[in-house]
Amino acid sequence: MKKAYISVINDLVTDQRVHRVAALLQSRGMDVTCIGRRLKKSPEIGVTLFSRRRYRMLFRRGPLFYACFNVRLLFSLLFSRNPSLFIANDLDTLPASYVASRIRKVPLIYDSHELFTQVPELIHRPRVQRIWKWVECRIVPRLDHAVTVSHSIAEIYRRLYKTRFRVVRNVPLKRDPSPDQQLKDEYRGRKILIYQGALNVGRGLELMIETMKYLDNSIFIVVGTGDIEKRLRKMVEEKDLGKRVHFKGRLTPEALFPLTCAADVGISLEEDLGLNYRYALPNKLFDYIQARVPVLCTALPEISRVVDAYGVGISTGERDPQKLAKMIRYIFEERSRGSWREALDRAASELCWENESKIYLQLVEECGI
Repeated sequence: MKKAYISVINDLVTDQRVHRVAALLQSRGMDVTCIGRRLKKSPEIGVTLFSRRRYRMLFRRGPLFYACFNVRLLFSLLFSRNPSLFIANDLDTLPASYVASRIRKVPLIYDSHELFTQVPELIHRPRVQRIWKWVECRIVPRLDHAVTVSHSIAEIYRRLYKTRFRVVRNVPLKRDPSPDQQLKDEYRGRKILIYQGALNVGRGLELMIETMKYLDNSIFIVVGTGDIEKRLRKMVEEKDLGKRVHFKGRLTPEALFPLTCAADVGISLEEDLGLNYRYALPNKLFDYIQARVPVLCTALPEISRVVDAYGVGISTGERDPQKLAKMIRYIFEERSRGSWREALDRAASELCWENESKIYLQLVEECGI
């Protein structure tokens, strides 16, 4: 049996893209092993068809962490049994995957989930950014098979490195909406806004907390963890919004979907903090659509293109809390009239993994698998 090894630097619990790719390869008759890391608070992964390895690391962040992880990953791939395909998710697993693929003469797919060197965490750390750019410049031009999440990011890579990147968006499997009835009962009569994803700078979360002051009879549910979680919780406490802004932590995809289905508006208000955010196409946008929830999103190119083309919400460059509150009230009213239903159904049927995965399969076939 052909074996595929998929590498990612997170703990594999909530990385839906990795899970979908693993399941796709399994459906092609491949034996799949996913390799990631185990954090101190990493929950157990539910039942999956693929094998997994999660490394405990002595260092949790910084250069030593990335170096140690790649050394361990390299040896794991070098001594893996009968590999037919390596997949590196993002730049931080690419060095080890690339070297192993060359030594073992195994095809490599580079799956870039973002414009890695332009994330806000690196833009303000130029020395660290230069190191990652050096790594990217040394390897990406030599890649034969690469994929990313939006057309804008693919075009940037093509211009920089003359490397062709296929585009496979972070869309979910097609599903019928199944709202969390217990949550609906708990918040009876109140409107629900939801944000799901990392709690990091530039996600518009502070803005949404400010906006909640101008929205009566509504709840803002925040799903995820991240660097600014403590700051956000403190902000909620200081503004006396603890009863109206609820932090749910990190949830598995199975637990998250019914929660999303129960919402009235999905929030995606990223700021233009560098090229990575400007051209982002976050998976939460497609998760909202699959749950049939209208979207309030930022007017950044890739995000607004989807929302405006399908008519599934409002894209805006507005950052004033009172004006945003007015837009949200409008979405509430239109949703109650059923205005978004047809558009959301059409978008959900088209923007799904069953359609998007065909492009990934073409890439796999190009690898001779």
